[in-house]
Amino acid sequence: MLNLILHALLCGLRARRSLALENLALRQQILILQRANPKPVFKPLDRLFWVLLSRLWPGWRRPLRLVKPDTVIAWHRQLWRHWWRRKSRPSEPGRPRIPLELIELIRRISRENPTWGAPRIHGEVLMLGFEVSEATVARYMIKRRGRPTQDWKTFLTNHLGETVAVDFLTVPTVMFKTLHVFVVLSLERRRIVHLNVTRHPTAAWTATQLRLAFPFETAPRFLVRDRDGIYGFEVQQAIESLGIEQLVISPRSPWQNGYCERVVGTLKRECLDHLIPLSEGHARRILRGYLEYYHGSRTHLGLGKDTPDGRAVETRGLGLVGRRAMVGGLHSRYFRKAA
Repeated sequence: MLNLILHALLCGLRARRSLALENLALRQQILILQRANPKPVFKPLDRLFWVLLSRLWPGWRRPLRLVKPDTVIAWHRQLWRHWWRRKSRPSEPGRPRIPLELIELIRRISRENPTWGAPRIHGEVLMLGFEVSEATVARYMIKRRGRPTQDWKTFLTNHLGETVAVDFLTVPTVMFKTLHVFVVLSLERRRIVHLNVTRHPTAAWTATQLRLAFPFETAPRFLVRDRDGIYGFEVQQAIESLGIEQLVISPRSPWQNGYCERVVGTLKRECLDHLIPLSEGHARRILRGYLEYYHGSRTHLGLGKDTPDGRAVETRGLGLVGRRAMVGGLHSRYFRKAA
């Protein structure tokens, strides 16, 4: 029995001796590798191994050769911070995002109303059903330098209702006579408030047309005209008697009377260039038929694709699309008709 106990002790000593020699051999190889590569690269799994080993084995510092104990402790603290950072991270960091639709709406209102500030735009946005703070509105507004002011388009639009423009155009008849068409245009809705035809235009005739165009104190404040000699003494006297201030454009500058020049071109391209008047009366009837189409049916780019007299939108539920020939079939008016 004693012999068996001694044999077991000797085997255990041999096993421990073999294990110690093996550890010595491994440490010697590690020293050689450490001299060859003094700064080995530790992957995340290697760091995790040493962090776990430091928590499970009290003597984890003794076999360390490639790294210092302080480095392992730093790895552990870094892993600890990373763990709690992920655990305490909110589902959506930062402030809640506002929809792109609202951002575009704020910028649109700010662009279309240059004199509005953040409180005014914020109130308008609230009335449209959006829940947003005034600071957010101020952040996404269009940034401008200096004091906000209206643009020239707004300024001129607010004065178009008090301004008219006049001009003449010519059209040949079937017998090669020249007819003169006098046009009076209101700039507010591009409405032709008066139109007449004559073979012999004079200052007295033109003055009479102006009085017919603005009866019963309906005269505007301003009248734009060119420097044609037909606007003689009688015309200027009629303009003064109506209480109108005339604005005479510069010589050879038709673009300064651009609205009326555009209407004159429209009358030619869409009507008079496709017809041959037989007489003054015939030309007058043709132009009156075109004015019906021009005011009630023809859409205008400058009016947002609306007509001067206003045209209601007919939905698809009203019925099928029908056609009404206008200006003798030269143009058409489309409408919904009941089934």
